[in-house]
Amino acid sequence: MIVNTSFTPIILDNLVTAIVLLDEALVIRYVNPAAEQLLYSSKRRLLGTQLPQLLQHSSLDLNHVKATLHSGQGLADSDVTFVIDGQRHLLGVNASPISWQKQLLILLELKPIDQQRRISQELNQHAQQQAAKELVRGLAHEIKNPLGGLRGAAQLLEKTLPDSSYHEYTQMIIEQADRLRNLVDRLLGPQRPGIRKTDNIHLVLEKVRQLVNIDTDSTINIERDYDPSLPEINMDAEQLEQALLNIVSNAALALKSQGGGTIKLKTRTAHQSLIQGVRHRVTATIEIIDNGPGIPADIQDTLFYPMVTGREGGTGLGLSIARNLIDQHQGKIEVFSWPGHTNFTIHLPIKS
Repeated sequence: MIVNTSFTPIILDNLVTAIVLLDEALVIRYVNPAAEQLLYSSKRRLLGTQLPQLLQHSSLDLNHVKATLHSGQGLADSDVTFVIDGQRHLLGVNASPISWQKQLLILLELKPIDQQRRISQELNQHAQQQAAKELVRGLAHEIKNPLGGLRGAAQLLEKTLPDSSYHEYTQMIIEQADRLRNLVDRLLGPQRPGIRKTDNIHLVLEKVRQLVNIDTDSTINIERDYDPSLPEINMDAEQLEQALLNIVSNAALALKSQGGGTIKLKTRTAHQSLIQGVRHRVTATIEIIDNGPGIPADIQDTLFYPMVTGREGGTGLGLSIARNLIDQHQGKIEVFSWPGHTNFTIHLPIKS
């Protein structure tokens, strides 16, 4: 069957997949309307622009895209993150070399990952985190029992020792048992919901801002971008304060390690949001954004697991506790990060 090539522009113009043609320098030579929408710019402005200039971050090394011209083999990745104009996009990417108008170019197909897949990924990640939390909880209880016996035995031994000079060693045993018990208690985190009442989340954020300001120097600036129309939330203010403080303190420590920077506290109202597969008519969105070094890519998927940390000397408990507290408020927390930018976003349901 012979295909009429005059249909080609019509087909490309109506694809939901973004189509981009690139030369060997990754300069854009063609875009379809879906690509214009994805890249937040018109064809006139995009043509002649290098693709890397439009991306604040790409989880895919674009040199691999360029290499398809020399290898003659295509490239496919079903889970790529592009940050374009400050917005994160999850995409399926295919790159392949083609001949067009007597030129060898790269055909780049960018297909947005559908909402259902994103929800499925979110639910799977939540299930894995819950399983890890239950595992740690079980281990923690198993550790606490022998610790209590060890501490009690050391106390009895201390009373029977004839020489008080040995008390130094029994005290060391007791102190280390207490230290381990405190660590286990922190691993377990709060086990019961606190006392809830309707309150203003901005009051909680202001307390957190003041506490972090006390502990930081003038090289760290905390900006506020609050939505004054945000409704009040049914919450335990102390628990949410602890959760937010853990996140903001981590951001401050990251900025301190690079010699300073900015943390932005941002709130907005969202409508028809999905939290763990449940649709809520109105939710509060709290963003904690910093321009620090970013979170290493290899720990981003497990960042909220206990004992996972990207900071030397960190315990890896702060974010795990924050996640637990937010879960108790039927909310969710997510993070995306690249060098120079980290964004923690908390979603909390608002009952109307």
